[in-house]
Amino acid sequence: MIIESCAPTRVDLAGGTIDIPPLFLFHEDAATVNFAVDLMAHCRIETRDDDKIVIESIDRAEKFETSLGKISQLKDELRLELLSKLVYFFKPEVGFTITTKSEAPAGAGLGGSSTLNIACIGALNRLVGNRYTPDKFIPIAANVETQVIKVPAGFQDYYSAQYGGAACIHFRSDGIEREALDFDTKTLEERIVVCYTGEPRNSGTNNWEITKRHIDGDVKTFVVFEGIRDTSLNLREALLANDWIKTGEILKAAHPQRKSLSPNITTPQMNLLIKKAENNGAIATKVCGAGGGGCIAFFCEEGRKNDVEKVLAKELEAEVLQWNLCKEGLTVKEL
Repeated sequence: MIIESCAPTRVDLAGGTIDIPPLFLFHEDAATVNFAVDLMAHCRIETRDDDKIVIESIDRAEKFETSLGKISQLKDELRLELLSKLVYFFKPEVGFTITTKSEAPAGAGLGGSSTLNIACIGALNRLVGNRYTPDKFIPIAANVETQVIKVPAGFQDYYSAQYGGAACIHFRSDGIEREALDFDTKTLEERIVVCYTGEPRNSGTNNWEITKRHIDGDVKTFVVFEGIRDTSLNLREALLANDWIKTGEILKAAHPQRKSLSPNITTPQMNLLIKKAENNGAIATKVCGAGGGGCIAFFCEEGRKNDVEKVLAKELEAEVLQWNLCKEGLTVKEL
């Protein structure tokens, strides 16, 4: 049996970090806004005739093997830890090789690890006979990833990976709800540049420092998160109205708001990229994910996307990512 799965990464436009439990419980109507992009995470499983389990990551150029009889040891395996813990969780009863790869750069801030998590869960669940219904995938992903990063995992990335499209994720006391956003996504594609800084980032560190400060009762942090919540809700309304002037204004105001949370949101290299982009047609800057490296998304003036891409690629030799909004989420197929 051969199983192949893939899931899209995402660009987060508003509401980052407020999706980490328990932070969203402290802010009524907490929400995030993001959209899926076709920089995919892939998982391939091929069953074997022996009892070997082979785990391989093409991106990390790492591979190791164990056996069905030693599957319990994967609980504490540090090599390819996310994959190891997922295999341990599902406990397949047949030998197999699992291979993963991602089209997004490492540490890009595009939700790559969470997306790979969903892709692997989809494939492993098929391998064990669809043990879980799809509504269980996101809780499993968040719980296993929390075990790996050893701090609470945010939820928004899993929704873009599983469902695709553009969405507002609402966090409420009675649960999390994904609202698909119906607006002119073609204009969004024509006005957003996504640039990889070349500096990988670590989301666990930045987000956990902010989370601890919030839980410890820092008043300034609480107020900033109230603003982050409001930014998400206001952006949702602007997008649904196809009001691109308002969208630019909201995104522009959100960047200094996020920077007030931590001086590590941007690096000197990121600041240089931001300055160049804003001098050549970018209206607003959105650091992807937790920041401290990774990708930056720029919302550009109408007709200026190419100008921004050129100055970043030619003058600063930054990697401008080519992408399209991905309307489909997780797909799993047997070959």
